[in-house]
Amino acid sequence: MSTETGLMAELRRVVGPRGFLDQATDLEPYLVDHRKLYRGATSLVLRPDSTEQVSAIMRLCNEARVGVVPVGGNTGYCGGATPSEDGSQIVLSLARMRRIRSIDPLNYTMIAEAGCVLAEVQAAAAAVDRLFPMSLGSEGSCQLGGNLSTNAGGTAVLRYGMMRDLILGLEVVLPDGRILDGLKPLRKDNTGYDLRDLFIGAEGTLGVITAAACKLFSRPAATVTAFVGVTDPQRAVALLSRLRTFTGDAVSTFELIPRIALELVLQHIGDTTDPLDGAHDWYVLLEIGMGRHDEQLRGAIEVELAAAMEEGQISDAALATSETQREMFWRLRETIPEAQRHIGASIKHDVSVTTSELPQFIIEACRLVQAISPQGRIVCYGHLGDGNLHFNISRPAGADDESFLRLAPNINRAVHDLIARYGGSISAEHGIGRLKREELVRYKHPVALEVMRAIKQALDPNGIMNPGKVL
Repeated sequence: MSTETGLMAELRRVVGPRGFLDQATDLEPYLVDHRKLYRGATSLVLRPDSTEQVSAIMRLCNEARVGVVPVGGNTGYCGGATPSEDGSQIVLSLARMRRIRSIDPLNYTMIAEAGCVLAEVQAAAAAVDRLFPMSLGSEGSCQLGGNLSTNAGGTAVLRYGMMRDLILGLEVVLPDGRILDGLKPLRKDNTGYDLRDLFIGAEGTLGVITAAACKLFSRPAATVTAFVGVTDPQRAVALLSRLRTFTGDAVSTFELIPRIALELVLQHIGDTTDPLDGAHDWYVLLEIGMGRHDEQLRGAIEVELAAAMEEGQISDAALATSETQREMFWRLRETIPEAQRHIGASIKHDVSVTTSELPQFIIEACRLVQAISPQGRIVCYGHLGDGNLHFNISRPAGADDESFLRLAPNINRAVHDLIARYGGSISAEHGIGRLKREELVRYKHPVALEVMRAIKQALDPNGIMNPGKVL
């Protein structure tokens, strides 16, 4: 029996008959990334149901120098959870580790396992009248471990922060199988290095996150959702500042949407209608939640938006009058990627600059892209409140995907070089994965790269953790 065969047999024994997949049809979903940019190969997907099983898996793979690719809900955009093409790596799914281990409403904390679907974590918090505020379009399928490994952002970063800001401690299995137990649900713990932050955003390259101590928050007693028309992003930024001041930083969502994106949704997505009379160049979807009663909050926001309209800061606004209408407003925002797919290939960028510089960045980036692809359709939308744009360019009408995508290297270089001049980020919330490894080398400070490589070498000297990703 070969060493590889012996290892595979031992790994199967560790997880038991319900804990692995090795048939071609069962393996298929784990071989292709969400955007279908990469296709890998593997002979085994392991699905442990405990931290101890993960520990045993890592110990065996480390001893045999076999690469391990952790996967969550496989909703990432950068190929960070796809095995290599040579079939030499195993895939590790924590989908069976989805227990809520404990929840403490008085301490506003929850300990949840990494395989929990994000919507399950949200529901567990709501069941004790608390809020776990991480929210994104894939929350019905993405998993907590994947959110942690990519330091997910989402629509509420403005008020609550990214995933890193919502976590107090982690349980992590290191590459050699040792278990790092840092699950203390404490808000103050100054006992040396904060090891938690090493693994959040590391995309599975330093260890396997198996559980997390999550922060919970009070649920807003009332929420107002509005869809606002503006003439340009500069006025949107001014409105954001105005409402943050007016509400005492109770704005949780502030999404920027261009007219082209709204038109794509209205054309290609069913059960959608334009919330406003007349067309506007830009829109904002905003949400404000506070402790005051609904009518009090709604009335105050109506008055403030009316004043903004009188002053020419906004052009029009509609406030959701029911949960159904609120869901419709959100449908207009969340289905933009789906609508964009209907018009062919697109070249995507997940970038960030300071909120104050975002309007000027949009002007300059559009100019650069139009010089390369004059007929390219720029669909620039995203989380204006935290400076994160999804700056996408769809192929020109009548063009073919292949010829358009040949422009991607030039367009990417133009956009990312501009981001660098602004001191921004080439990956605001989607991570690096495999897609942006070379871009990271180009734009990350060399000393920062040296430190990252030193940490990787210290924790994973055999290089078995998610090989070929990030570094």
